[in-house]
Amino acid sequence: MPSFDAQRVVDTLDAWIVDRPARVVLAFLVVSGLFVVGLGGGGTDSGTDQFTEDVPAEQALQEVNDNFERITFGADSGSTQLIQEGTNVLAKPALLRMLEAQERLAGDPDLQVSSTSSVARAVARTLDPSADSIDDEIRAVERSSPSEIDRAVRTTVERNPGLRALLSEDYNARSASASATIGTVTHRLPGGGSDGPGTSGESPLTAIQLQAEYVVDAVGGDITVFGSGITSEELGNVINDSLGLVIPAAVALILLFLIVAYRDPLDLLLGLVALAMTMLWTFGFMGLAGIAFSQLLVAIPPLLLAVGIDFGIHAINRYREEHVDGVSVGNAMRVTTDQLLIAFFIVTGTTVLGFAANLSSGLSSIRELGVVAAVGIVFTALVFGIFLPATKVLADRWRERLGAPEFGSAALGSERSLLGRILPVGVYVARVAPKAFLVVVLVSTALLGQYGAGVDSRFTQEDFLPPEEPPAYLEYVPEPFRPGDYTVTQTTNFLERNFQTGEEDTTTVYVEGPLHRDDALESMWRAGADPPPSFVDDDGHARETSIVTVIRSYAAQDPEFAALVARNDRNDNGIPDDDLRTVYAALLDSPARDRALDYITDDYTSARIEYAVEADASQEAVTDDTRAVADRMRFEATATGGVIVLKAVSDVIGASAFRSLVIALVAAAGFLVFVYGVLEGRPSLGLVNVLPIALTVAALASTMRFLDIPFNVLTGTSLSIAIGLGIDYSAHLLHRFVEEYDGATDVDAALLATVRGTGGALTGSMLTTVSGLGVLWLAISPILGQFGLLIALSVLYSYLASILVLPTTLVLWDRYVASGAGRSLQSADAEAAPLD
Repeated sequence: MPSFDAQRVVDTLDAWIVDRPARVVLAFLVVSGLFVVGLGGGGTDSGTDQFTEDVPAEQALQEVNDNFERITFGADSGSTQLIQEGTNVLAKPALLRMLEAQERLAGDPDLQVSSTSSVARAVARTLDPSADSIDDEIRAVERSSPSEIDRAVRTTVERNPGLRALLSEDYNARSASASATIGTVTHRLPGGGSDGPGTSGESPLTAIQLQAEYVVDAVGGDITVFGSGITSEELGNVINDSLGLVIPAAVALILLFLIVAYRDPLDLLLGLVALAMTMLWTFGFMGLAGIAFSQLLVAIPPLLLAVGIDFGIHAINRYREEHVDGVSVGNAMRVTTDQLLIAFFIVTGTTVLGFAANLSSGLSSIRELGVVAAVGIVFTALVFGIFLPATKVLADRWRERLGAPEFGSAALGSERSLLGRILPVGVYVARVAPKAFLVVVLVSTALLGQYGAGVDSRFTQEDFLPPEEPPAYLEYVPEPFRPGDYTVTQTTNFLERNFQTGEEDTTTVYVEGPLHRDDALESMWRAGADPPPSFVDDDGHARETSIVTVIRSYAAQDPEFAALVARNDRNDNGIPDDDLRTVYAALLDSPARDRALDYITDDYTSARIEYAVEADASQEAVTDDTRAVADRMRFEATATGGVIVLKAVSDVIGASAFRSLVIALVAAAGFLVFVYGVLEGRPSLGLVNVLPIALTVAALASTMRFLDIPFNVLTGTSLSIAIGLGIDYSAHLLHRFVEEYDGATDVDAALLATVRGTGGALTGSMLTTVSGLGVLWLAISPILGQFGLLIALSVLYSYLASILVLPTTLVLWDRYVASGAGRSLQSADAEAAPLD
C-alpha cells in the first residue's frame, strides 16, 4: 500500500472529490476560463525554416548570407520561376508569350520586379544586339522569321552554355526545340524581407507570387508561376486541409468506440467534456507561453486524445467495478480514486519523462513539442483524475435523486463476457511455460531492435507536401471537407523529370580571399573540373553559375568587354587571369552589374559558386561532394546551401531520436524503480514494467524500417512517444496487479482479476485510440499520415505487449524475486497490517 504521506494526499483528494464535488468542478471551470484568454496567442508557424534555425550549418549559411548581402545587395531580394511547357517553347509564339509574361510582370509596380531573365530574352538579344528593353526584344522576335529564330536559338545556347540549365533535357540543337523552359523574375523585398518563410509561417513572396499567377494567366499559354511563396502557401494550407479532413473522421470513430466503451450517454458526455477541457488547457497554455502552433505540434491533439481516452475509460470502468451491489456513490468513488490516483501519478510521471526526453534535441521545434506534450499530459491527469470523478459523483447523485435510469453500467471485460474469456491468454501462457516464453520475447526484442536500428533519417520539404496525384478516396469526400488543389509537388516533379536539375537542386561554395589575384578565377573554375558523381556534368566540368559564367556570358554580348577579357586571358579559355581588377571594374560598370554582384562582392573579397546537382542525388552525397569541391579551392572555401542544411537537420533528427530514446528509457525505468520502491517497498517491480516497453519500441522501429518511414521532424519523436504511451498501458496493469496481489490471493488469481478488470478498460481505450488516430493515415500531408500510423501502431503494440508479456514477467518476478528476497509481497502486507 502507499506510504503514509502519499495516502494522506490521496485521502485529501478523495474528500474533495466525494464530499465537495461542486467546488472541485467550479474550480476547474474557473481555471478553464483563464486558459481561454491564451487561445491563439502563440500564432502559427509553417514551412521548413522553423526546423533549421538551430542547426549550425544553417547558422553558418545565414552568417555568410548576411555578410555577402550586406556588401552586395543593400535590399533583400527573392525570385519567381516561370515554367513554360509546350510542343516547342523555342518557337516564335512561345518565345513571345514568355517575353509578354515577363514584360507584364515587370510593369506591375506591386510585384517589385528588379530584373528578369529567360532563354527568350537571350534569343531576342541575339536577334537584335541593340535591344535594351523587353519591348525591343518583343519587336525583334516579331520581325524575325522562324528560320532566323532557329538560327538565333542555336547561336545563343552555343555561346551561353549556362542557358542549358533553363531548357529541358530534350533540347535539340538541330531542330532548335525543347518541350520546357524556365524564366526567372527577381523581386525587391524591402523592409528586411527574405526569400523564404518568415516567422509567421508565410513567405514575403507569397502575395507577390499569387498576384504573379493572376498576371501570367492573362497572357495565355502553358506558363506556371512557381517559387518559395507559393510553396509556403501550400505548406500552410495542407496542414489545415489535412486536419479538416481527418478530424471529422477521427471524431466520428472516437465517438463510436466511446459509445461502445461507456454505453451510457451521461458518462459519454462527461468523458467528452473532460477531453475538451484538456485540449483547452493545453492550447491556452501554448498561447500564454507564446508557443506558435506549428506542423510538429499537430502531434499534440492525438497524444492528448490517446492518454485522455485511456484515463477516462479507466476511471469510469474502475468506478463501475466498485459501484455494484448497493455500494454508495461516495464509497465506490473513494475506492476508485484510492487506486486510480496512484496509478495516474505513476503513468503521468513516466509518460512526462518519455515526452520530456525530447528536450535533449538540438532542434527548438522538437524541444517545444516535448514541453507542450509534458504539460498537456499533466493537465490530462488533473482533469481525468480529479475533475472527471467529481463530475461523475455529481451526475450519479443527481441521477439517484431524480430516479433517472443507468445504461450499460457493467464494467468491460467481466468474467462472463467474450472479452473476459479472451483477455487472459497471456496469463494462460505464463501459467504453462513462462521461461520459454520469456526467452522468445527477449530474443525477439533483440532481433527487432537490431533490424530497427537501421531506420533512415531524412528531412526534405517534400515531407510536408501532398502527393502529386491526390488519393482516390478524396473523390468521395463531401465538399465541405474536400481539400483544395495543390500544384507544388506536381511542379517539382515536373522539374525533376524534365530538367537535369530543379529549382532546389543546387549546392553552394562560398569563397573568401583576395579574388583580384591573377589565378583567382582560374582556381575557382578548375575546382569544378572532373565533377563528383552527384554534380551535373557538362562535358567534364560541373554545371556552375559563378562570376566566371557571368564574365563569359557578358563577353558574348559585348564586343568591347570581350576584347578586354581576351587581352587578359593568357591561355585563351575565356577566363581572364591577368589584371582582374580592371576586368571586375568594367563588369561592374556595365549592364551586367546586378548579375555580377550576385556572385562576387564589390570589394572583390568573397564570391559564391552555385553548382547544379542531380535531382535524385542523396543529401549525404551532395554534402560530401560539395565539401570535396570546396577543398579543391586555393582560397578559404565553405560548403553550404539548402541541401547541406537539410542534411545537417537530418543528422540532428537521427541523433535526437536515439538520444531521446535512451534518455526516456533510462529515466522511465529509474522513475518506476523509485516509485515502486517508495510506494510499495518493491523497486524490482519497476524493472518488470520495462520489458513490454522495450518490446514496443523495438517493434515500432522495425515497422518504420520495413515500411520505409524515416525519422523526420515528426516521426523522429515517435520512439520516445511510444515509451510514454507504452508505459501508460503496462503501468495501469502493474498497479492493478499490486492492488489484487494481497495475502488472500495467489499470483494467478491476481493476474486474472487484473487482465479482466483493467485489461477490459485497456481494450476499450486501445480500440478507440487506434481507430481514432489511425485515420490520420488518410491525411494528405505525408508527414502527418506517417505520424498517425506510427502512433496508432505504438498504442496497439503497447497494448499487446502489456496483455501478453507482462503476466509472464510478473509470474517469474513472484517466483524468483519476491520469494527469493525471503518474503513475498503478501507477507509484507501482513506485517504492515497491524500498523494501519
